[in-house]
Amino acid sequence: MSIQRVKSKWAKTKIMLKSDYLRQYMPATRLFDRATLQSMLNEYGMIYFKPINGTFGNGVTRIERSTTPGLGYRYQLNTKIMYFPTFEQLYQRLVRQKKGRRHIVQKGIHLLRHQKRRFDIRVMVQKDLRNEWEATGIIGRLAHPGKIVTNYHSGGTPMAIERLMSGHATLTELAAFKNRLRKLSIAIAGNLEAAYPHLKEIGVDIAIDAKLHPWILEVNTLPDPFIFRKLPDQSVFHKVYRYAVAYGRFKKRSRRP
Repeated sequence: MSIQRVKSKWAKTKIMLKSDYLRQYMPATRLFDRATLQSMLNEYGMIYFKPINGTFGNGVTRIERSTTPGLGYRYQLNTKIMYFPTFEQLYQRLVRQKKGRRHIVQKGIHLLRHQKRRFDIRVMVQKDLRNEWEATGIIGRLAHPGKIVTNYHSGGTPMAIERLMSGHATLTELAAFKNRLRKLSIAIAGNLEAAYPHLKEIGVDIAIDAKLHPWILEVNTLPDPFIFRKLPDQSVFHKVYRYAVAYGRFKKRSRRP
């Protein structure tokens, strides 16, 4: 049986929004058009512009409405920062950038920081040896100093959540928070499995705000298991890999160089 992949961020978002439980953890997300962009910038002040089928953080753009008169809008894509004095100029830039591909607009979450760099959390959820969902790994992703995305392939640094959260939560608070992330991520897996019955693994990207509220940024159905090699506890990666072999993603002796 093949392992199911779902590329569309919008398709996954629409399914999760049907759940009352998951909805409280989801930042407002809509399909991009002129009216949506303007209303969401006016309401939230900061948004992310994302291609529906993008990977590795490619094309993700952060846009902020300036509170300083005359500055207009701040735009950042990778390390490129631009300012647009008017909404119309910003909108036309995004229309050119999207090149006919569908995009979403998502409410921006101000991420927690570690040493002045933003970070988020990746939770790996997999079918275990009894074909039940299990949250097998939790890892932090520290953004490159000059970038807005945390993806490893875009220069982010995988790091133990204990290290990243050390200035934001006590050990007791962190233990409870990790359990909350596991529960949330397993619920996401079950929710998506109802629509995509051949799912075997997901990677849930979670932002944490200043109140330690988790926000579901994205769900990846082809998550990179090898980032868990970066954890001090190698048993996490070994379990992740063992499960992936069991449901057929990798051959038993396959290893990435």
